[in-house]
Amino acid sequence: MNELYSFLGIIIPFLGTSLGSAFVFLLKENINYRIEKLLIGFAIGVMIASSIWSLIIPSIEMSKTIFPVCLGLIFGFIFLILITKITDRINNKLMFSVTLHNIPEGMAVGVCFAGFLVGSISLISAFLLSIGIALQNIPEGAIISLPAKIEGHKKGKSFMLGVLSGIVEPISAFFTIILLNIVVPLLPFLLSFAAGCMLHVVIEELVPRMHENNNSSFGIIGVLIGFLIMMVLDVIL
Repeated sequence: MNELYSFLGIIIPFLGTSLGSAFVFLLKENINYRIEKLLIGFAIGVMIASSIWSLIIPSIEMSKTIFPVCLGLIFGFIFLILITKITDRINNKLMFSVTLHNIPEGMAVGVCFAGFLVGSISLISAFLLSIGIALQNIPEGAIISLPAKIEGHKKGKSFMLGVLSGIVEPISAFFTIILLNIVVPLLPFLLSFAAGCMLHVVIEELVPRMHENNNSSFGIIGVLIGFLIMMVLDVIL
């Protein structure tokens, strides 16, 4: 029975991402440029807030020193720069970055349910973390599927891109439970590494798109909305 609870627990965050990705079905076929700017700004706000509260702050708290955090941020930036140079251009760097961000989140869920299986963490505590991450994943799923639709993909494909960005969470949680002693010491670095990747995408790709054609007012409003939503979710949960 404990194994069943653990399985359900590591699936919950993925369901949050899938729910957020489904928001794309609410969009009209022709998207007003104001809505487009708003959505791009929303993605920027979500990613900045996620980088701070979901990744950098937990990394500092885990490591109790700033060194692995700085190292992870630097390597995250360098990694994405090199990957972009090697592949010439990643087709969807936003999806790539959010997917990387989801890996350490999945690991965090895996750590909690591993603790539950050995009796050091209560089932309620483990499920609360899993549900909290799932709620955070709702806007993260949306920032994959909605921009994909704006770029011209069909709604079904845009939805699937969002869903695929979240599938790494239950996978990484499962392997963390199996390889707990190896993975846990690396979590501070991995969290800040994912933050570096996300911030790189924000700076290089999303901010310039928001300022295209000098119509950034709605984008700035979107940044504020996305930042506030993710900040509140991260702090409360």
